[in-house]
Amino acid sequence: MKRSVIFFLLVALAASSFAQKEEEKEKASFRENLFTGGSISLSFFNNTFLVGGSPVFGYSPSNWADVGVVVNYNYTSYRDYNYVFNDKLRQTVYGGGGFVKLYPVRFLFAQAQFEHNFIRQKFIPNIGITQTYKTSANSMLVGGGYTTGRQGRGGQPFYYLAVLFDVSGNDMSPYTDAYGRTIPIIRGGVQVPLFQGGRWRR
Repeated sequence: MKRSVIFFLLVALAASSFAQKEEEKEKASFRENLFTGGSISLSFFNNTFLVGGSPVFGYSPSNWADVGVVVNYNYTSYRDYNYVFNDKLRQTVYGGGGFVKLYPVRFLFAQAQFEHNFIRQKFIPNIGITQTYKTSANSMLVGGGYTTGRQGRGGQPFYYLAVLFDVSGNDMSPYTDAYGRTIPIIRGGVQVPLFQGGRWRR
């Protein structure tokens, strides 16, 4: 977990450094670089189904970087067909964290996102008594994705599709299946610049 946190901090530092070195002809006010939006998560993997939503609020320090905070809610359903037939696991997750996105080109990005989530699990055996557990866990999501074309900070709204993996190694992560294996998370969403006043800087 310490390695994941260090990795997240290094990515954030790199984004900040890149923003400072970037030469821009036009300066914009702080609020013109704010954005909102969010994504929908969907995953099917090893008898596991996951669906959720993640609204975001952030700031673009440069034309090639975004930082922000995210709130998320996820629901996961798992059914066992291998060991005890038809045992079920239902999981509800809510929490939040921070993220960094870097755009080497307008239509591609790399992302690192730290989250702390609160988890409620319900185990429903095929034979026996239903049991409920509550816990919390940290996750470090790393991955990348495709956009419809980010035109620098400000700009116009755009859509994106990302694939993320939890690299924290935390068995209690909501992004693992019942056997602790990482589930690929597919997120599709939209990013909407705020307070642009109709201006579109390229």
